[in-house]
Amino acid sequence: MGLPCQVKVTDKLQDDAYDGVVIVTDDLQNLKDELAVFQGPLAAMKEADASVGTGVTIVPMPAPMKRVIFSSTGPLNRDYDDVRRFADAARVGLKRAVKAGCETPLLVTIGNKRFPEAEFASVLGALEGVYVPLEIRESRPEGEKKIKILWIFSKNTSGDFEKKVEAYEGARSLVRDIQGSDPERMAPPRVAEHVTKHFKDSSVEVEVISDCDVIEKNYPCLGAVNRCAKLIPRHNARVVKLSYEGEGPITETIFLVGKGVTYDTGGADVKAGGIMAGMHRDKGGASAVAGFFEALDKLRPKHLKVRGTMSMVRNSIGANCYVADEIITARSGVRVRVGNTDAEGRMAMVDCLCEAKEVAVGEVNPQLYTIATLTGHAIIAMGPGYSIAMDNGPARDVNNAQLLRKAGENIGDMFEISTIRREDYEFHKGKSEYEDVLQSNNFPSSRTPRGHQGPSAFLIITSGLDKHGIDSSKPLKYTHLDIAGSEGAFPGIPTGCPVPALAAKHFQQ
Repeated sequence: MGLPCQVKVTDKLQDDAYDGVVIVTDDLQNLKDELAVFQGPLAAMKEADASVGTGVTIVPMPAPMKRVIFSSTGPLNRDYDDVRRFADAARVGLKRAVKAGCETPLLVTIGNKRFPEAEFASVLGALEGVYVPLEIRESRPEGEKKIKILWIFSKNTSGDFEKKVEAYEGARSLVRDIQGSDPERMAPPRVAEHVTKHFKDSSVEVEVISDCDVIEKNYPCLGAVNRCAKLIPRHNARVVKLSYEGEGPITETIFLVGKGVTYDTGGADVKAGGIMAGMHRDKGGASAVAGFFEALDKLRPKHLKVRGTMSMVRNSIGANCYVADEIITARSGVRVRVGNTDAEGRMAMVDCLCEAKEVAVGEVNPQLYTIATLTGHAIIAMGPGYSIAMDNGPARDVNNAQLLRKAGENIGDMFEISTIRREDYEFHKGKSEYEDVLQSNNFPSSRTPRGHQGPSAFLIITSGLDKHGIDSSKPLKYTHLDIAGSEGAFPGIPTGCPVPALAAKHFQQ
């Protein structure tokens, strides 16, 4: 898709170029120089209406500009204010502009020294507000775009700003297209087709593994989840591999494994009580992997080599589905006892993580990630709007989670940090002679103490990454990202997290 509209940057007011101006600031007194033309009409409105400055205000202007929309950030000087104030104000401001009939609005952001990326965060917020879902674009081409052009008033007109916007928002749009589309439009085979088509003639190479026998042999835990769905050809699993290599010299190699559960019924441990709705969005981790590669293709950092795996599978119910009490031998040779079939995300990823580990030991400065809408516990623990990062020992030694959180805070892609503890490893150790590892207890993560940390330990033990900790001669950095809380409210538009934070952290050498 690329961007939801054309983006143009200008450092001068051009009255005939746009049909509305959206101003994002905390104080109208900040409108200086050429922007002062808007101060009079807004001040007059504020005198007549005391609520001006507490939300969105629209004031008529002479043609052709027609209107100015003041979208207030609210206060920016408190301990708990962050750059999301700008993104939120820009998003609601653009939505109001669309409702008012704007097709070529100008976005003006008045930032401050506390938030150096306020302008960029505002643009991302504005573009989020004009995204059109893939299925709408396909079924009603006449409604493909909400606006034609988003003009950005900025002193950064070198072209780098537009390029960065195109990369980050193009990446988030691809995430939304895959994650947000329904379980038939983005069943595993159609995800593979979509990604293959999207990256044709790009710097990203795509390989698709579609043979279910090959998947069961090489990714047995993923194959177990797929066992029921493989009876329905249009629901068959896919392992989608993406690769990118910069011109060099390579200073870092990134491995991304994303959970791509296109519909999660819970399997034999069925999601009951109406909580199954929305489970088509359980593919957010794999969608984020694709989105990261979109950003790579647009910006093409020379120092990075990246390998990504999208573990696409449907957790279906039926006579052939895997069940609790089964013991499955993972790719690593670890014997896994299934405790709950609704803990399918870790099963979908763990063999792909094992494969990434096998390759990573021979690469330059490797960093491994798993990305998943994995646990309800993540939302209970941190609340909505936050991804969670969990480092193993080698990643913690280089402060990977902290650096990722800092990169995200600058642009509004927010993280919290959790720690994988000894209790998490103990929890997943086998409880009998039959198995080496317990996949899960018999309860949902939301009813399990340390319900979002434990799966990290499972992934480490079952993939064999526990042999590459700080006590190893070949340590490997690994960080698990649980994005259940940051994916966005359902029903609604997925956020595209955590692609912006990952790109912001890793693209700068």
